[in-house]
Amino acid sequence: MAVNKKWCLLLLLLFIAIPASAKDSFLPALTVTTNPDGSQEYSVTLQILAMMTALSFLPAIVIMMTSFTRIIVVLAILRQALGLQQTPSNQVLVGIALFLSFFIMSPVLNKINDNALQPYLNDKLTSVQAFHEAEKPMRTFMLGQTRLTDLQTFVEIANIKVKDPKDVPIQVLIPAFITSELKTAFQIGFMLFIPFLVIDLVVASILMAMGMMMLSPMIVSLPFKLMLFVLVDGWTLVMGTLAKSFGL
Repeated sequence: MAVNKKWCLLLLLLFIAIPASAKDSFLPALTVTTNPDGSQEYSVTLQILAMMTALSFLPAIVIMMTSFTRIIVVLAILRQALGLQQTPSNQVLVGIALFLSFFIMSPVLNKINDNALQPYLNDKLTSVQAFHEAEKPMRTFMLGQTRLTDLQTFVEIANIKVKDPKDVPIQVLIPAFITSELKTAFQIGFMLFIPFLVIDLVVASILMAMGMMMLSPMIVSLPFKLMLFVLVDGWTLVMGTLAKSFGL
């Protein structure tokens, strides 16, 4: 629960950051206007509107800037390889992906908390300074998981010149990171799919040789695939592979 609170506070900090130098132009959250007849009107400023709009994009931002994408894609491919359409359910897969993402991202979250969130809450950093401090560990994490070819592709699309990958703007780094995550997820999913595909082929060949072409090979192969997955401790192997793929 402590990690969740830190993460939520950090996201709120990132999206309501206001430059400290803009104190003179700061807009109050609520404006009260007194009419000539003595009545009062209340209006919400554009700042609050922008903040509420940004909050609607928080789930997508959390998903795309963390390890969540790779994990959920691999788990979905694994379920398909096993031949199970609804088991585990989507809610279970998303829950597994979320908690595994928190586990993998915990070193990054701890750095953000120590270097950005806590100093900001203790009034040692301004909101803009805290934002830049929070961006550093996230940038380091994404750069470590992004292929140079994908990064170069988006740098060329953006038509910018960068000498060092560390100088890539965040709006260029994020799509490159997402592309690399999808590519890595499909590579891991392919390796997971092969043993189950072999079982399907063997079962289909045996049924055809026996003349039982009316019997679906999926029905016969499913118990064998489940047995194989349990015997090799498949969940532990999958979770461990996903965690190690991020360098843990």
